Amino acid sequence: MLENNLTAVIEILLLGFQIRQELEIFLFCLLLVIYCGTICGNLLIITLVSTSKNLHTPMYFFISQLSITDIFAITDIVPNMLHVLLNNGATITFVGCITQLYLLSASESVECFLLAVMSFDRYVAICKPLHYNVIMKSGHCVILTIICWVFGFSIVLIYMITTAKLNYCGPNIIDHIFCDLVPLLELACSDTYIVHWEVYLLSLPLLFVPIKIIVVSYICIVLAILRISSSIGRQKAFSTCSSHLTVVSIFFWNIFSIYVVPTKGQSSIISKILSLLYTVFTPFINPIIYSLRNKDFIKAIQKACYKNVI
Repeated sequence: MLENNLTAVIEILLLGFQIRQELEIFLFCLLLVIYCGTICGNLLIITLVSTSKNLHTPMYFFISQLSITDIFAITDIVPNMLHVLLNNGATITFVGCITQLYLLSASESVECFLLAVMSFDRYVAICKPLHYNVIMKSGHCVILTIICWVFGFSIVLIYMITTAKLNYCGPNIIDHIFCDLVPLLELACSDTYIVHWEVYLLSLPLLFVPIKIIVVSYICIVLAILRISSSIGRQKAFSTCSSHLTVVSIFFWNIFSIYVVPTKGQSSIISKILSLLYTVFTPFINPIIYSLRNKDFIKAIQKACYKNVI
């Protein structure tokens, strides 16, 4: 601690859930199983997309990139969260807290951009099928992916630098399960007005631009599907979008429930549960949605198992 009228915060205490030991042990085991399942599920998707020729398409390439962001986000959060649960609260350095927050925010921003690119991919596939191979050729897909990663990590860095430069003079206790922006800003002694304005302004490229791309893409997709004469054709066209639409709905519902909907009067336990859904359960559900509901993935898994048996 450095004392000069104000005490600089160099460590932050994360309280965790503050529940009975039996429940904490149960939650610890549940999160550990979910974490291992998420890593294995997403690694399986990445491996299958890399090795199976049937999955060498733009859609599956973007799905594999989405799996990378899910692994990135959950690995940033869960190991330290397990440590907090096991010790009924634990400390984290201020630098570690800022780093955790930055990596989580950046990975979620990348996922937001990727979901927008994936919706554009579905739009081209359904609305402009004759031009699909030209518009979504491999070189263009790689460029779009690089843009998603660069934008995601760069834009978030702007308000993270401002957040890190604020004066934090105590207390150093956060009633949360990981370092999130809102509870961290509550520890600041200096004015957080600039940070709030930066977050508000940057939410336009980070959140509302991808949402606009997704909404416009799906409006065009729905109109195109309605113009298909046969019911079988309409069902086949819609089935190519159903998994992505499900993931988009879960992802943005979680974001809006945590960061957009007013939290006044909301208990800390509800806030923590919503954060768990956002950071832990969403990356766990994504590979299930994309693999179990996808015939190409199931065939690739069966083919890989058949090779191993032989």
